[in-house]
Amino acid sequence: MRKAFIVILLFLAAGRIMSQQDPQFSLNSFNHLTVNPAFAGINQAICSSVIYRNQWIGFEGHPTTSTASVHMPFDIASGGIGINIIQDKLGFNKDFHMNLAYSYHVPLGEGLLGIGLGFGLIQKSFDGQELRSPSSLEGGTNVYYDPAIPHSDSKTVIDANMGLFYRAEKYYVGVSSTHLTQPQLNYDDEKNPFVRRHYYLTAAYFKQLPNPLYELRPSIFLKFDGTTAQYDLNTIVIFNKQIWGGLTYRFRDAFTAMVGFTMLSDLGFGLAYDITVSSLRTYESGSVELLLRYCYKIEKKKKRTVYKTVRFLENAKSL
Repeated sequence: MRKAFIVILLFLAAGRIMSQQDPQFSLNSFNHLTVNPAFAGINQAICSSVIYRNQWIGFEGHPTTSTASVHMPFDIASGGIGINIIQDKLGFNKDFHMNLAYSYHVPLGEGLLGIGLGFGLIQKSFDGQELRSPSSLEGGTNVYYDPAIPHSDSKTVIDANMGLFYRAEKYYVGVSSTHLTQPQLNYDDEKNPFVRRHYYLTAAYFKQLPNPLYELRPSIFLKFDGTTAQYDLNTIVIFNKQIWGGLTYRFRDAFTAMVGFTMLSDLGFGLAYDITVSSLRTYESGSVELLLRYCYKIEKKKKRTVYKTVRFLENAKSL
């Protein structure tokens, strides 16, 4: 019965992917570029990060996702540039995302506003050898040999994203939308919905506690695909700007515990563990997420002002 439930859920999950395509991360506050191109270079540093997520451990065909990103300021174009790559696997379904991002930076008030555009591609493929039915699990015929079921297929479409990201000393806020064109695939001469447009909102506040060694960073993360919404409430406490830990609650889905540290060389590590609160908890052992990141702060040199007027030269000689 357990195996039959797994098969049914995987087929339902595959159908769900057609609507809510973007993968899920618990360490979303360290992963802005994935959903918002306006974040590129906004922190005035060359930053790279890698996140690996193993979701629903112990669940057959469970999702595994990895993402890698690099971004930096690009003063020649008055902004920042970046690249983000995602690989996502769920059962027989595999997705590959690649996105190039550009953010135009505008000084605004006490902070910096990024206006971003992203362009790239999405490749979606599936392997029929991964398909299972209740009868095949019990020793019956593998559905892979059913001529009515494709053995494998792969399609690639162009993708586009856009967003705004405002970063100030004590807070940040970002809004964005992915898959602007809602790209479609052509299967058997018929166009089918592929990826629905997604909308994101994120915000955080940096609060210095009475003890100057501690800082509190509450944040929110909202994902909406036009039909369903998902909310994350996060709180992180940072000690001495190096060691951090926190909790996240994802509504009706999971509680997440997070820990990490940043070395003096700006090399950082993070670990998150999700405890599922939905009915899936009976069939899996939670989810694990690993983070590796490095940032190199760019120190901008002050430009020397050169005066060539005769009056200035005369005054300089008298000093």
